Amino acid sequence: MSDFILPDIGEGIVECELVKWLVSEGDIIEEDQPVAEVMTDKALVEIPAPYKGRVTRLYHKEGDIAKVHAPLFELVEEDGASEQGAAPTEAGAAADEAAPVHGTSGTTTTNDDDTEDFILPDIGEGIVECEVVEWRVAEGDEIEEDQPVVDVMTDKAMVEITAPKAGRVTRLYHKQQEMARVHSPLFAFIPRDRDEPGEAKSTSKPAPESSPAAAKPVSAGNRQRIPASPAVRRLVREHDLNLADIAGSGKDGRVLKADVLAHLDKPTAPAQSREDTAESQPASQSRERRMPEREQEVRIEPIKGMKAAMARSMVKSATTIPHFIYSEDIDVTDLLKLREQLKPEAEARGSRLTLMPFVMKAMALAVQEFPVLNSRVNNDVSEIHYLPNCNIGMAVDGKAGLMVPNVKGVENLTLLGIADEVARLTEAARSGRVSQEDLKGGTITISNIGALGGTYASPIINAPEVAIVALGRTQKLPRFDANGQVVERAIMTVSWAGDHRIIDGGTIARFCNRWKGYMESPQSMLLHLG
Repeated sequence: MSDFILPDIGEGIVECELVKWLVSEGDIIEEDQPVAEVMTDKALVEIPAPYKGRVTRLYHKEGDIAKVHAPLFELVEEDGASEQGAAPTEAGAAADEAAPVHGTSGTTTTNDDDTEDFILPDIGEGIVECEVVEWRVAEGDEIEEDQPVVDVMTDKAMVEITAPKAGRVTRLYHKQQEMARVHSPLFAFIPRDRDEPGEAKSTSKPAPESSPAAAKPVSAGNRQRIPASPAVRRLVREHDLNLADIAGSGKDGRVLKADVLAHLDKPTAPAQSREDTAESQPASQSRERRMPEREQEVRIEPIKGMKAAMARSMVKSATTIPHFIYSEDIDVTDLLKLREQLKPEAEARGSRLTLMPFVMKAMALAVQEFPVLNSRVNNDVSEIHYLPNCNIGMAVDGKAGLMVPNVKGVENLTLLGIADEVARLTEAARSGRVSQEDLKGGTITISNIGALGGTYASPIINAPEVAIVALGRTQKLPRFDANGQVVERAIMTVSWAGDHRIIDGGTIARFCNRWKGYMESPQSMLLHLG
């Protein structure tokens, strides 16, 4: 009998809420079976069983707060081995056994002197598991150091796992679309500098015996990955479908949720058979038969991954930060003309010049005069921390969910430099391959709702930032000129939300006026560029 000790489930997390028990006292559970769901301040985490056994005691009720490194439940192995000291004494034992021997390589040597397990390393703050999307190799393949081995999908991004050293793959521990846990074996391999098992050791010849020509080629062509988000792949599994049978309407053939639903709506019976059936019964009877089926079509989809992370973040921000909303119209007629003049030169240098680089540069200049917009508050709201760099985040509605990568140090970048970063981050976010570094460190955020046709909004602050702006669409609207004549102007609406604990209405109005001035008279920015 042993206590399952709640392990570390995220950087800096010391406690969590016991949301739901998935087992009861007396239940027999299997190794890796989900036992409980706990909620941290970052994510909903599923706690698995460390080994097969019988649950004898649950230490917390649903809704209680459980401490990290404290007992969560009591478990006894079915064969009694744990009472004799064979069972782990802490929940972290399984992770400890699989922990890397060499922190830099992420591998651990197994009982076989020649084979090593590659242990899935930490791939993001608070991430405890990920989906195996595509194996780039097969068992028996020769691999080189730093060669891509597998793509895995976390709740934030697609991550490419590379080989720690050259060798031969001997075992893949997970199938594609299965969930792999951090600090657990992902694949096994024999390093090239080891002898083949069963052969005499020799210092004169490396084993396995192979040459570049004899090594099995690693070809991804026969195992082409069909792009789809984890939510879509989960939906495919729930309905026992084959992803390859579903026509993808997204970019590069990506299968969307709508594609899966459309595939489910396709009739399975031959057309002639359906016609015969329809003719053999009255239309009213056919409708009576179909209507109850449609009424029962309730599909339940768990809120997980990025959607769950966004939900928790937005609820926390909206309920803990007093938001102050400020809206304004900005005349971008001259800015659009300047962009058209500069576009050919930018394109000649390989850059795509949109309005966003101008918006970001003007914001970074205005922040220098109103640094409170680029600050943080500490937990007890007793200090304001003014940040040295303006790292402007941009909300991107990607296939894997909403992401907010940020352009670092906008105050030090040229317009072309900002344009290149915007293009890189937008493409990465839409494909779900944003790096953790690009997601961290944002200081102020832009949400471009105008790209989807919106005008005004009440954006929610991306905590711990203190301000966010929603850009509305640019419209051709009538305005009076200096002579009182009605003229056509390009007007962009903007909606600011500020943290009213440290930003008052006058401050955000003056800041917005300075930012607006730079965009309405873009040549004035030249006076302040360093």
